[in-house]
Amino acid sequence: MEIVNWNSILESLLFAAGDEGLSLKQVAEVLEVNELKASEIIEDLKIEYERDTKRGIMMVQLAGTYQLATKKENAAYLKKLVDSPHTSTLSQAALETLAIIAYKQPITRAEIEEIRGVKTERPLHTLMAKALIKEVGRAEGTGRAYLYGTTKEFLDYFGLKSIEELPQLPDKADDEFIQEEADLFFEKFSETINS
Repeated sequence: MEIVNWNSILESLLFAAGDEGLSLKQVAEVLEVNELKASEIIEDLKIEYERDTKRGIMMVQLAGTYQLATKKENAAYLKKLVDSPHTSTLSQAALETLAIIAYKQPITRAEIEEIRGVKTERPLHTLMAKALIKEVGRAEGTGRAYLYGTTKEFLDYFGLKSIEELPQLPDKADDEFIQEEADLFFEKFSETINS
């Protein structure tokens, strides 16, 4: 009979869940065990983290969910990472998404994905985490999707006084042309900022 390494599985699940964490019920459902057994597995992993002082992460319970967190004693190094100029760079996907939002705002995720031709969940999350975009309302109609727009931080990041300072696009530009022009603009600014 194969021995199940619950700690390894739970650690993977908590890592994948990220900031959202997992509730006791979710852990029980995914591991296909009852909540008492799930609670024992959680406690066992928590104790393992507490005993191993060489680890940089720990398990915490916040708002009814369990999640992985960094140890407080490493905060100074994490701050250096966040403040590092290398972490301020944006991926090509994030730059494309940001360009579309800047020129077409307010715009829904579905509209962005239609222009890009690929999913944009991760780039949107990155841009929101960097405060370059925000939810600016809800679209009319079925589902009332979130509308996205740029922020003051976006203007600061690219050295703009207002959104009107974005390069003008031709009157009859198609979405592909808008994307190419916007990419060139953002790449230019990104290179300037990151150099």
